Amino acid sequence: MEIRFRLAGLRRGLIGLLALLVCLGFWAEVVDEFSPTEDPWGLVSFFGLSYERNLPTWVASLALVACAAALAAIARATRQAGGPRVGHWRGLAAAFAWISLDEFVGIHEEMSNWFDYGGVLYFSWVIPASVLVVLFGAAYLRFLGDLPRHFRRRFVLAGALYVGGALLMELPLGYWTDVAGHSNLVYGMIDLVEESLELAGTFLFLYTLVEYLTTPGGALRLTRADGDAS
Repeated sequence: MEIRFRLAGLRRGLIGLLALLVCLGFWAEVVDEFSPTEDPWGLVSFFGLSYERNLPTWVASLALVACAAALAAIARATRQAGGPRVGHWRGLAAAFAWISLDEFVGIHEEMSNWFDYGGVLYFSWVIPASVLVVLFGAAYLRFLGDLPRHFRRRFVLAGALYVGGALLMELPLGYWTDVAGHSNLVYGMIDLVEESLELAGTFLFLYTLVEYLTTPGGALRLTRADGDAS
């Protein structure tokens, strides 16, 4: 199957969507802080990046599902072509399918009940999650080394953005929550940065996977329209 599209259009669309979600999230936090009434019209909880099961969560979950689907397509095409690292592609697809579910349901938050810490480890789920990230990264070092340099750099940058938001930003967020709670503007701003980094990493990874699919021998034989540049 051949699908013609403009890669530049996808890039602009993802950047525009990210900017829109961040702006709406910032607006929601400011309204939540200074509005005389609590969450007028329910817009704050619907657009706020620090809230769960709302518009930003839905978009993030869909983007992660799209990444999982693209990774599964690459794994299938690689297997049919007799290429290497099929298991790694499948592992990534499974991981992103799980992360998508977790993004919407919030399963990882239950791990905070395993430990009882305060300060930067207030959200103590980061402890087992960090161990898993290190182990996962170690298992994929050779996989990354086999990728073309352009895609390897994109994969690493996308991962750094996502992990930086999901894990590293959770440390100052945990500290502030322990000190001042979560019903304040500072909490909202820290969480805004965290969720923005996660979205940026997800969108960059999705864009990179689509670009990967347009290379010669791409899994879906996607075809960029004339005039597009990588």
